[in-house]
Amino acid sequence: MTTPTDLLRLQDVSFTLNHIPLLEPVSLTLNPGEFTLLTGPSGSGKSTLLKIIASLQNPTGGNLYFKGENITQIKPEAYRQRVSYCFQTPSLFGETVYDNLALPYQIRNKKPDDGQLRDWLKQVNLSEDMLTKRTQELSGGEKQRIALLRNLQFMPDILLLDEITSALDEENKININDIIAGLVEKEQIAVLWVSHDLNEIRHAKNVITLTRHSSGSASHESA
Repeated sequence: MTTPTDLLRLQDVSFTLNHIPLLEPVSLTLNPGEFTLLTGPSGSGKSTLLKIIASLQNPTGGNLYFKGENITQIKPEAYRQRVSYCFQTPSLFGETVYDNLALPYQIRNKKPDDGQLRDWLKQVNLSEDMLTKRTQELSGGEKQRIALLRNLQFMPDILLLDEITSALDEENKININDIIAGLVEKEQIAVLWVSHDLNEIRHAKNVITLTRHSSGSASHESA
């Protein structure tokens, strides 16, 4: 049962494809201002769960409630504006970094703030000159940081991160962790971060572990 404070609540959410369970039933709650780590072995359904929460894939079982309302009763466009999903292997658009960072503004018929874009680049240890760099020239780590910044131009209620620092060195991993933790505290967003590295997510308040067995489970503990 949802409460007025629930931001997102999953109730026995599962996904099966061709009679093969890709995600066993999972129940969990995400609340404002919480940094949650999602972990588990390969094949336990972590990425599938994020796609379901992002409304990119429909569950085959269970229910999702956003602010107390079943998401089937919410217009997909309205819901997706409140939930942002950053993939491990990001897809960049257009020809340049600027094209990607300006995209969220263009979708909303707004003019990008070039000064703010440069400030964001500095925060993730990228130079201002990066704005004019062609996307095909970017390294894997640069692509991951640009994709993250693109997702943060308009702050979501829920930020879903799928191993977004896998191509970064230790210094930049720590920096991204600190940035996300700061946004959780300042903006009171809910973050669900998939990672195999428990030591990486230093700021996580909660840890959810997906496991694969006959009944399926999600264990939940405070970090």
